[in-house]
Amino acid sequence: MRFALPEGQVGSTVVRIAVTGSIATDHLMTFEGRFADSLLKEQLEKVSLSFLVGDLQIRRGGVACNIAFGLGNLGLHPLLVGAAGEDFADYRSWLERHQVDCSAVRISQTQHTARFVCTTDSEQAQIASFYPGAMSEASQIELGPLSTAGTPLDLVVISPNDPEAMRRHTEECRSRGIPFAADPSQQLAWADGPLIRQYVDGATYLFSNDYEAGLIEQKTGWTPEEILSRVGMRITTHGEKGVFIEVKGEETVHVPIVPATRLADPTGIGDAFRAGFLAGIAWELSPERSAQIGATLATLVLETVGPQEYDLSRAAFVQRFTAAYGADAAAELEPHLVTFRP
Repeated sequence: MRFALPEGQVGSTVVRIAVTGSIATDHLMTFEGRFADSLLKEQLEKVSLSFLVGDLQIRRGGVACNIAFGLGNLGLHPLLVGAAGEDFADYRSWLERHQVDCSAVRISQTQHTARFVCTTDSEQAQIASFYPGAMSEASQIELGPLSTAGTPLDLVVISPNDPEAMRRHTEECRSRGIPFAADPSQQLAWADGPLIRQYVDGATYLFSNDYEAGLIEQKTGWTPEEILSRVGMRITTHGEKGVFIEVKGEETVHVPIVPATRLADPTGIGDAFRAGFLAGIAWELSPERSAQIGATLATLVLETVGPQEYDLSRAAFVQRFTAAYGADAAAELEPHLVTFRP
């Protein structure tokens, strides 16, 4: 299952992907112990905890920005669609230097850019909070003007955002016949079944991790088989167990992870996976090969503090990819890495 590529542009970087979702600054902290050691099962309803952290990193983030950044680094020119505050100027410059089109970002006159505050313990468990700020204005963005006859959108990624914005973007994609990738992830915890059904139904691609996949099934009341009948392709990450790709009537494809050399920070690894996967699909590679690209990029993020701090070099990327998936797989990938530095 692929989204439609422009006629005569098969496998080229003119494929136009719009990435909608959060634009945020990440405040990342580390806790040397285990959160689990401070949680009392019989008193979870009265949790009042404070952890002494040993580090603070302030990084660029937001799900849409992370995905768009990954796509830009891989040579595509994604269109970022979201809302930010007037403090977005430096961040905009950074993204544009990495091939992200920020022309569709709405700048709020009253709100700050969103903030993500996250603490990670020694076992990579995380406790986080999110201040939406300007993101609350994202629902005022219309996709129609961004997809004209001269510059149509080939795919819209609908990632965590203002809930109303996610719903409206999904409805607009369905009504205009624009293929979309559903990535509700963090918004699944609070969303009810009817809203999740709206986010998911009709998606060309459905992204989630294994826990989120369970939430989708539990809250919508849909069986796994019914979900597959409503989406083109279901891509589910299972941590160290790898990625599973499902299409109705086809055999499930399993893609193992790329082993990490160090565990620095898991923030943004799912976003990096999505960027790599969608880049592979845009290059007309198979879903399996595309997931391998995503898994490689995700590991680079895992080995780095901050979701946009990883370094992409052609030689290093191909080396990691080849070690994990073999020379034949790498031979399919290499012709597309034309924008990488040596």
